[in-house]
Amino acid sequence: MKIKLASVPIDDYDKALKFYTEKMGFEKKRDIPLGEGARWLTVVSPQEPNGTELLLEPNASYPAMKALKEALVKDGIPITAFEVDDIQAEYARIKKLGVEFTMEPTNMGSTTVAILDDTCGNLIQIYQVTGG
Repeated sequence: MKIKLASVPIDDYDKALKFYTEKMGFEKKRDIPLGEGARWLTVVSPQEPNGTELLLEPNASYPAMKALKEALVKDGIPITAFEVDDIQAEYARIKKLGVEFTMEPTNMGSTTVAILDDTCGNLIQIYQVTGG
């Protein structure tokens, strides 16, 4: 069994695509029209173009997802996390692009984490494994 697709709930395809490509540095992998304005829109890491895809999945028609996202943000809990090689460099790079953080890089023992706002109603964690 392999994990090849994960999703993040979004409210607007174009806004999410712009954030995840221009700010986070991912690349668009698939953009397949599904009719009535729906799309199968995924991004991937440029370091692993054939790796796990992140599906930008609209949530406007799911009231429970909206409530979940609001509760997670209120409690400061990220909906997903992305590993980085150098958290200080990545934090500086995306902060310079205007990304807002709710938590600056913080050492948690064997991992350093930071939490950012993806502008789509989600908190996203970036982390660097710093020890074993």
